[in-house]
Amino acid sequence: MPAEGTLSDPHSNPGIYSHFTEEEAKIQRGVDFKIKTVELRGKKIRLQIWDTAGQERFNSITSAYYRSAKGIILVYDITKKETFDDLPKWMKMIDKYASEDAELLLVGNKLDCETDREITRQQGEKFAQQITGMRFCEASAKDNFNVDEIFLKLVDDILKKMPLDILRNELSNSILSLQPEPEIPPELPPPRPHVRCC
Repeated sequence: MPAEGTLSDPHSNPGIYSHFTEEEAKIQRGVDFKIKTVELRGKKIRLQIWDTAGQERFNSITSAYYRSAKGIILVYDITKKETFDDLPKWMKMIDKYASEDAELLLVGNKLDCETDREITRQQGEKFAQQITGMRFCEASAKDNFNVDEIFLKLVDDILKKMPLDILRNELSNSILSLQPEPEIPPELPPPRPHVRCC
């Protein structure tokens, strides 16, 4: 199951992705890729997790991951308002490229930095309520609070939406893999160097 993290700031997610997975990330054309096997409902489930880190120059590449994703996690930093303000931009990408059946989850990270909070929990909840089917929660990657729960809840929601006949067939396997890897478009050329004017 590709579960894609789309971030408005690469620094807004220092660990949600890596805390949940054990292996070192495989860097692949603008995304970090990891595989994680979890146990849910008494069954081992193999997840493919793609972290795009919100880098705009990779937009044409990451659109391919939206198309194949069964679940999408949007992460913002509760201590950086600009990461929250960028969420509508990422929702436009999701609306354009993702399947209508994809499960959506909004996560406010850095709950351990409550004194530096710039975005209230109510603001996060309100944004999620405006998107049909989007769930919301807050987490702390540093304290490993709610990290596993985020992914496991997303997987459970995906399983609930799978047609029963397909789910029964998949569950007959020793390990359930919900989705093949997405087709990856050609790599983008490197960005032009930024020259600062005096």
